Amino acid sequence: MLEYIRIQRFKSLGDAGFPLAGLNIFSGLNGMGKSSLIQTLLLLRQSMEKNTLTNKGLLLKGEYVSLGTGQDILSENAETETIEFTLVWQNTKPVNFRFNYSGKSDLQPIDSPVVLPDPLPALFTKAFQYLSADRISPKAAYEASDYYIKDLNSIGNHGEYTAHYIAENGLTPLSIKALKHHNAPSFSLLDNLDKWMSEISPGIRIKARLHPHINSVSLSYAFEQGSEVTAEFKPENVGFGLTFVLPVLVSVLRAEPGDMLIIENPEAHLHPGGQSVLGKLCAIAAANGVQLFIETHSDHFLNGVRVAVKEGVIKNTEVNLFYLERNDASVHESLVVIPQIDEQGRIDIWPKGFFDEADILLEKLL
Repeated sequence: MLEYIRIQRFKSLGDAGFPLAGLNIFSGLNGMGKSSLIQTLLLLRQSMEKNTLTNKGLLLKGEYVSLGTGQDILSENAETETIEFTLVWQNTKPVNFRFNYSGKSDLQPIDSPVVLPDPLPALFTKAFQYLSADRISPKAAYEASDYYIKDLNSIGNHGEYTAHYIAENGLTPLSIKALKHHNAPSFSLLDNLDKWMSEISPGIRIKARLHPHINSVSLSYAFEQGSEVTAEFKPENVGFGLTFVLPVLVSVLRAEPGDMLIIENPEAHLHPGGQSVLGKLCAIAAANGVQLFIETHSDHFLNGVRVAVKEGVIKNTEVNLFYLERNDASVHESLVVIPQIDEQGRIDIWPKGFFDEADILLEKLL
């Protein structure tokens, strides 16, 4: 597991340290830098995949993230023209990546070769899944890819191969038994996907069928109504949020201990109740060895995690919160605040803007 990361002179982070846990939740007002740690991890991974990381440099444009050139990522107030990331994995020595600034290039040259831990951590292996905030939209059919779901063990950065993964692996049992929904009749992925999705849309059943002759997968939804099941509906004819959250649920349910998941805005397009369910589900996964990095604006997601802590689903020490703010309007540099959760799910400090809007508005209504 990745235990700590220090980021220096990268975007709005002049020098920031992040002690990490199983479930890491990042929040903050728009433009405050909460995406910067996630972008750091994605830059390292895409550079590794293109074989530039350890001896050439940091690749700023790629499949995971595109940030322009060096002049777009060097901190405005940097005193030296270098960008540094220091990562500490469990039971390993710190690994320091130091990149020299190249203003007009999308490759920032590495200062000296780096030796990665052996064996490679999840960030650099198939035990990794990233889901962008820009996920798949409802369609009747999706592209199939054996290469992605089998060779890469991935459903795609946008969840575009989720339907194919379900069609091929719906009967596969969950690796983490604690993720089994209490109403699921078995440990299979599809049975549990149906039941967890039913927490969001009651009675839903997911149908994914592979059509190899046209290299596509059809996706549809049916609904239990008493002892009957409705006809199947195309994704375009049910709520947008169902298809949007599908990759999130699949990513968590299929995870194995030791995996790393990065998910942006898992709560998007969901009812508040569904958002809190996602918080609980992510807490279960983190308590069983999956490391998650979540960027969210949802107080309902956070409260789902807090309840999970109080109910003993996950230890409070397995959850870390990060709130990014700027306390000096004249300096473009982010400050990292780390609120603590206790065993009862209570949070010790509430910086201005930290999931407090509901309370602010309620006071105005009273």
